[in-house]
Amino acid sequence: MKFRKKPVIIEAIQYTGELAPAKKFMGIRDADYDTQTRELIIPTLEDGSKNQVKHVASVGDWIVKGTTGEFYPVKPEIFAEIYEPVE
Repeated sequence: MKFRKKPVIIEAIQYTGELAPAKKFMGIRDADYDTQTRELIIPTLEDGSKNQVKHVASVGDWIVKGTTGEFYPVKPEIFAEIYEPVE
């Protein structure tokens, strides 16, 4: 069987290495952040604040808000293949 992905409108922000916009977008106060690489650790719905399961956003990645409120990083080249602006 073959399947087509349903069209879904998502919210996303491109991570520039600046914490404030990313934290505001995700609605969090604190964030784990590597000061040397500027990588941002994104908490998962499954794990909460335990940080045992980690999504890591590098500078230039897109942070996507999924349909159930989860956040995850997507590399820019993959984001460009999958998504197009609607606004």
